[in-house]
Order: sequence, then structure tokens, then C-alpha cells
Amino acid sequence: MSASPDPTLPPSADGTPARQDFIRQIVREDLASGKHAAIRTRFPPEPNGYLHIGHAKAICLDFGVAREFGGECNLRLDDTNPAKEDPEYVRAIQDDVHWLGFQWHDLRHASDYFEVFYLAAQKLIRQGDAFVCDLTAEQVREYRGSLNEPGRNSPFRDRSVEENLDLFTRMRAGEFPDGARTLRAKIDMSSGNINLRDPALYRIKHVEHQNTGNDWPIYPMYDYAHSLSDAVEGITHSLCTLEFEDHRPLYDWCVDRVDLAHSPELVAPLTGKGLPFEAAKPRQIEFSRLNFNFLVMSKRKLLAMVNEGLVDGWDDPRMPTLQGIRRRGYTPSALRLMVDRVGISKQNSLLDISILEGALRDDLDAHAPRRMAVVDPLKLVLTNLPDQHEEQLTFSNHPKDASQGERRVPFSRELWIEREDFEEVPPPGFKRLTLGGDVRLRGAGIVRCDEAVKDADGRVVELRCTLDPESRPGMDGANRKIKGTIHWVSAQHAVAAEVRLYDRLFTVADPDTDEAGKSYKDYLNPLSRRTVTGYVEPAAAQAGPEQSYQFERIGYFVADRYDHREGAPVFNRSVTLRDTWAGKT
Repeated sequence: MSASPDPTLPPSADGTPARQDFIRQIVREDLASGKHAAIRTRFPPEPNGYLHIGHAKAICLDFGVAREFGGECNLRLDDTNPAKEDPEYVRAIQDDVHWLGFQWHDLRHASDYFEVFYLAAQKLIRQGDAFVCDLTAEQVREYRGSLNEPGRNSPFRDRSVEENLDLFTRMRAGEFPDGARTLRAKIDMSSGNINLRDPALYRIKHVEHQNTGNDWPIYPMYDYAHSLSDAVEGITHSLCTLEFEDHRPLYDWCVDRVDLAHSPELVAPLTGKGLPFEAAKPRQIEFSRLNFNFLVMSKRKLLAMVNEGLVDGWDDPRMPTLQGIRRRGYTPSALRLMVDRVGISKQNSLLDISILEGALRDDLDAHAPRRMAVVDPLKLVLTNLPDQHEEQLTFSNHPKDASQGERRVPFSRELWIEREDFEEVPPPGFKRLTLGGDVRLRGAGIVRCDEAVKDADGRVVELRCTLDPESRPGMDGANRKIKGTIHWVSAQHAVAAEVRLYDRLFTVADPDTDEAGKSYKDYLNPLSRRTVTGYVEPAAAQAGPEQSYQFERIGYFVADRYDHREGAPVFNRSVTLRDTWAGKT
């Protein structure tokens, strides 16, 4: 179901048009029934990599629902696996959320609640709901059974409460080596849901943590920490992707058995940290992941591409990370538009990347100023103009938005045009420049090509043309009907620019197929980046980093976030003007 605005509903609390999907309907019903006085959500990424396009959907949903219903959304870093986490990822996550246009109510960490989790685990042991298990990881898998066979109880499942408390206390003290023991929930080894077959709640891991140092030699498992973190923070609606649907019974089991709302002794450690506790029974609701063809969005695979040098880092503009597509020229408004168009549903599907690219085109078409640039230059000389001829022509910055104003563009005797705009032997239907033919120079007049100058290899290196003096802007001859119009840049005033022509990173729609013994690495597109030296008009060179333009007749480009300088401009192609993908640039 789409998350597009619904005119039949009253406006949201933030004043924006109300959106309709099954999650928002649940929230509306919960508020109307009085189940919750206010809405509280959270976005809980693990800081073990950079966020990608899929996370943009979750961010827009988590923060969007809270904003629309006058609630709050926390940013919570799920830092329960310190071996794979890094402060670099933490900084990037916060930057990405802000860039998308959202502000969290509180910045929290799962590690803020480590003492609460530990006390809660002791409560579970005392209740007979958890036990310390000595089985190895391999033995645990063996005992777990399969989808067709029930599991078997661990031989350590019937340890006494006293023995379990003693062993767990010694685990906490760091007495045992990694992997020697786990704390497991005591649920049902015959359950049809394998997640309920006595899952691990704690494992031993002697790893320094970025926030707690070496205070903890044991760390909670994701399902346990996530559910209790939601309960601690008073989360009302815990929104997650569909792969967690089978984990929901375990989520509810942890929340119900620990029962923080009636266990003040468990949340006492929060007081010392100055953290509030508001009792709530969170409800987990699942929605479909965001998957596009021609992309790989597994963190593991993205990390492998970075570590193996297959890309230039997490912020390579070809990467689907938010840092990468930001550098590519994607805008927050384009991503929010894409999320609205995709909508929220419970049906996983592989979406066509044209949805993503189309949202960017539509956003930039409406907002990006126009400039002229040439990426494959061919010299054009207007032989009937004086050698030192120079004038300033007036161009609108945006043909559909007069509020963006106008600019002055220099025009002179020698120009750069796109090489593909000239054909010595034109194919059928060619409407641009040919020997003896006419073409309109954008905003400057009509020219006829008289001669093509070639080098020793027979390659055209210069066109000698005549400008019709009666066709200049404002003259009667300017309205003469000409089939083709091309853009140009004054050679005398042009600024040389590094132009990076980015395209899709993979050559096939589903690089994750793993067919015929191939992996996604075998489908990397060797033409996904091509760097050329082009020329831009002076007004384009003056762009600040991350300024987007439509280079007329070429595509949408952005001044590189890091490498662009006014005296040495660097532009990245964000997207072509039309979807012309044919497996190559």
C-alpha cells in the first residue's frame, strides 16, 4: 500500500498531508482507542557498516511516523557486537539521518542498558526461564533440529537456579574463555518456530567495547537486547523488516517475561545515567525491505567490495550507501519521494531501479539550475566573427522556475561543442550539424558548417562554420525553422573540468543470483566509471560542493562533495536525462 498523501484524512500533526498505509492505520487506531497517549518509535542500526538505500526507507518510516503523529523517534545504536563496530560508522549514521532531514529525540545506545539487561537475565534465571549452557556452537546447532525435526533439550537445561546464577555471575566476571558457555532462554525445543528453541541470550566475548571499554566480557544477543531496549525507551511501535516476523514471538517473550513495567529494581541503573524510563508494551510490526535490481545491499558484500578495492570506499558514488549516493548527487528530497512512491507493504519484491532514478530525475528537473557543459569537446570556429569577438548572452537559470533568475554566459568566435553533435556522413534522422547543414546554437543563433578540419589520422579536430547574422536572439531571422539545436561553451572562457561519468555498478539486473558458479563480483560493470576532461561555462565552475545542475542535453551532474574546487571543478554524473540503460555507458 502506498504511503502517498491521502486527501480524505485530516492533516498530520506536523501539518503535512496525511499518508495512508497499514502501519499508519495501526497507529491511528491505537491513538483513537486510547491505547497510547503518544507515539514513540526508534531507528536502531548496528554500527557495523554504512547505511544504504534500504535504510532510507526505514529512516523515513520510523522518523516520519513519529513526526506525522506528533510523537518522538530515538536514534539507537545497536552496539552489542563490538568486534564489528567502529566509531567511523557511528559518525556516518548520524550524518545520514540528519542529511535525510530528520532529527532524533534522544541518541541512545544499547550499551546504555547493559546493566539492565544483566539484571533482567538474572531475573529470568530466578524464574526458571533461562539457564547456562555448556554446549559448543556446533553442538547447539546439532541439538536444535530442523524445520522437519524437533530439537533436543540441552543436557544442561535442568541446572538449578543457584548453579545457573553462580555460573552466570562468573561469566560476567570474565572467568571463562570466549565460547565456553552461553546463557539461553528456556522456551520450547519442539517449537515449530526455530527461534523459540532455547535461543541464546548472552555469549562470552572478551572484546573491548567503544563505549564501555573492557567492563563487559559478556554481550547480549540481538533479539534479547533489541526487545528490552524498546521496552526501556517506551517504544510504542517497533517497526522492522519482514525477516524479523518469525522473531516476533521471541521479542514478545522477552518483553513479557522480564516485565520491566513491574520490575523497578531492573531499571534502577538508568537513574544513575540520567536516562528516563517510561513503561510501555512495544508492538513489533514488520514491513517489506527495499530491494532494487542492479544493486547489492548486503553489508557483508559491500564491505568485501571496499576491502578488496573493487570500489573506492564506502562513499564511492557507485555504491548504494547513503554516503555514496549523496556523493553521486542524490538529494534527500529525491529519496523521500522514492520512499513515498514505493510505499509500505508486507510483500517483498525486487523493484526496478528506474523507480529510484526516476525520483532523482523528477526532483532535479524541478530544482536543479541549468548550465552548459561539453564532455567530449570538438572545436567550432565561427569564421565570420572577428578574432577578438566577445559578448555576453542572457540565459534563464531554470526554464520552469523564473524565481531562480538569469545569468550571463560569454559567447565568442571559438566554441566547444559535443563531438556527437557533428556527423560528416549523417545517419537517417540525424538533426544536428553536418557539412553544409544548419543547426541552432542554443541562445546564440543559427550556424552553417562549411568545413571539417582533420588531423593526420583523419579524425575531425575542428569545424569551420558561419553564423547567420540575421538569426541572433531578438532578430526576425531567429525564428527561422531549424530542426536541431545544440549547446556550446565559449572556448575562450571555458573552464576545464574533471567529469566522472558514473553508471550502474553491475551489468545484470540480479547480481546476487550465484548462477553457474558466479558471484556478484563477476558482474561488476567495467564501464561503471569513466573519467574525461570536459569544459563548463564559468557559472558552473563557481558551484559549491554538492551543487547539482542539469548540464543541458547531457544529464544531471553534481559538484563533487570532496574534490571539487572553483579553479579545478570536478563533476559527477548523477543520472542521465532519460533511462537509456543498455548494459553499457
